[in-house]
Amino acid sequence: MTRFRQHSSHWGAFTARMRDGRLELKPFDRDPDPSPLLANLAAAIDHPARLRRPLVRRGWLDDGPGPDPRRGSDGYVEMDWDGALALTAAELRRLGAGPDLPQAGALPGAQVFGGSYGWASAGRFHHAQSQVHRFLNTVFGGYVGSVDTYSTGAGSVILSLVWGPSPVLTRDHPTWRELKDETELLIAFGGLPLRNLAISPGGNSEHAARSVLEAAARRGCQFVSISPLADDVADIGDPTRLAPRPATDTALMLGMAHRLHATGRVNRAYLDRYTTGYERFEAYLTGAADGVAKTPEWAASICGISAKDIAGLADRAASRRTLVTVSYALQRAENGEQPVWMALTLSAMLGQGHLPGAGFCYGLGSIGNIGKDKLDVPLPTFPQGRNRVADFIPVARISDLLLKPGEAYTYKGETRHYADIRLVYWAGGNPFHHHQDLAKLRAAFARPDTIVMHESVATASTRHADIVFPATITAEREDVGAAANEPFLFAMEPLVERPETAGCGPRDDYDLFCALADRLGCGPAFSEGRSAGEWLAAMYEPTRAALAARGLAAPDYEAFREGGVLALPLRDEEGAIRRFHRDPAANPLQTPSGRIELWSDVVAAAGLPGHPAWLPPREWLGAPQAARHPFQLVANQPANRLHSQLDFGATSMAGKTAGREPARLNPADAARLEIAAGDVIRLWNDRGGVLAAAAVSAAIAPGVVQLATGAWYAPVDLPGVGPTCVNGNPNAVTADIGASPLSQGCAGQLSLVSIEKWRGAVPPVVPHAAFAAAERSDPA
Repeated sequence: MTRFRQHSSHWGAFTARMRDGRLELKPFDRDPDPSPLLANLAAAIDHPARLRRPLVRRGWLDDGPGPDPRRGSDGYVEMDWDGALALTAAELRRLGAGPDLPQAGALPGAQVFGGSYGWASAGRFHHAQSQVHRFLNTVFGGYVGSVDTYSTGAGSVILSLVWGPSPVLTRDHPTWRELKDETELLIAFGGLPLRNLAISPGGNSEHAARSVLEAAARRGCQFVSISPLADDVADIGDPTRLAPRPATDTALMLGMAHRLHATGRVNRAYLDRYTTGYERFEAYLTGAADGVAKTPEWAASICGISAKDIAGLADRAASRRTLVTVSYALQRAENGEQPVWMALTLSAMLGQGHLPGAGFCYGLGSIGNIGKDKLDVPLPTFPQGRNRVADFIPVARISDLLLKPGEAYTYKGETRHYADIRLVYWAGGNPFHHHQDLAKLRAAFARPDTIVMHESVATASTRHADIVFPATITAEREDVGAAANEPFLFAMEPLVERPETAGCGPRDDYDLFCALADRLGCGPAFSEGRSAGEWLAAMYEPTRAALAARGLAAPDYEAFREGGVLALPLRDEEGAIRRFHRDPAANPLQTPSGRIELWSDVVAAAGLPGHPAWLPPREWLGAPQAARHPFQLVANQPANRLHSQLDFGATSMAGKTAGREPARLNPADAARLEIAAGDVIRLWNDRGGVLAAAAVSAAIAPGVVQLATGAWYAPVDLPGVGPTCVNGNPNAVTADIGASPLSQGCAGQLSLVSIEKWRGAVPPVVPHAAFAAAERSDPA
């Protein structure tokens, strides 16, 4: 394949070709700031970690299905495709899969968890999450699914109750265009890190954030970044950096709100017209409800920012056209709903939500396509079918689901019960990256009868599966790249040939599911008799028809494939936020009152204050536990990869120290602990331990250590300290608790840990190829 071919990824579009045995890649020519993550792609093609033959765990093969603590340490047997498919089909049939599903009553899918996390490919057909869900809906009648995301669980739940559906509204207002032209002060709680803006699910062809911020700065816009990490905002426009104690942003916002109240700068006309419940919040703010006024001095004692700076920031916000943003990072913590709700409340008190470039935005610094203009045509999607099983869990409760069948929990004020799961079917995701407290997850994965996983490379997750099917990678498939607020549609051409090993290589998820569905008597229902190419043409048709209806160029699918790129029209109309502000009675929000709710009966019924409030988490620097574990771990998103994907790629590996993930800490803390840059250090608490390479940086606030997620989990039982991830995965020590009884969201961003220099023999990192080697045993 010597000509350049069009392709796309979550971090950008590109053309590429194979030349002299290597991938030669060119970023999309319309991208002003291409992501360096594109350099990770080449390693995916032939890395030794690639899986090429189906694998079956030895204990499952010998002893049959059932709970098994050997998952994670057992050996594997390589099989041919026919043998592995036959074994899998027989197990699915034993658990109730097949064409003769009951039309009423319990479905076999009620004991099946359909896991996936949607980031396997930017292509919309080979979207592993859609593929596995369609398959389970077809052969089991449904499955126990998940709602919300690890990234936004607490924030999206609270906003759904008090503001409206965040996936819609965060892509509605304000836009980058408004920020560039109108915003005078941007206050970014959690910062505005460009590393996060490189990525968006389905594609991000135009990385515009840097140029927008530079243009806004030239116009005179001022930036305030509020984060314990100084580099959570770029050096554009001389930003103000405030570093509160992690997890205390709500207290800081309350101090600002009290300053607005005390100086008579609360926009009561806005509150009366667009919100409900302010009187009850105000009683809490002033101390009338609990005897504690939330003054700047009160806030300063909690967050560590001076009362003068808190009051000054409130004064600046009230005197300028101000946009208040809050990143996903803030709500990935215990009580994570509160900073999001409080930021919305603070913005409402300023009363600028009707102004272009002002008001409130959730997630602007967290994902690339938030802030871009909306599209005016539908995008291709692969239909998942109907899930007849009504049961679900909040996505971050997978360990509890497997460990606590029948146990009650609450979600959005409703009491629910965990299902008794016997089969976990996972495609396109890596739970041993996303989840917290990985020792607990290991115990959870020992519980089901059978775990089936599709994956292109061996990981810690495949090490805990019973049946592992090798899947193709995006570079080996034809597809269509598309994303919300992404103004181009890309024809994704195969870039390389699929690897073959003795006639047995990886397969597409679709082909694999077709083969299983055929064996279960459900083939026509799953495939509808269509090849992958026929599905792609059918999925493209609604987009083509919408373009034609608007009098725009609307090539047929083959012509689109030849052209490679299709520009999509943008919507030139008011969004929901603007319509609401123009006439709130005619255009109510999707909340119980139709307005922004600063008091919520649903939240109060969940056992939380019915208004935004400072609720100290169990793990923050002001907690009693900090006497034992005095450092706040910030386990944030990595700058050099997407989650754990392509951790073996060039960009990712360049960010490591001798192959080990770096942990950054403040110079004063490093000196006190006699730690120098490059030293191997141990972070630990009661949940486990992790080794990392020390990086000493003044960008890190004192008392804070930052270790990004994404290193492949490799626990080793080290003498004297016990199980420790030697590769640097922070989820060896993060807490697996719900953010609150309301959302049950992920609380993995912040944990308390201790730190010490590792003074014993330094254990080697476990290389990525070793995960595959551990799975390859004697062939059947």
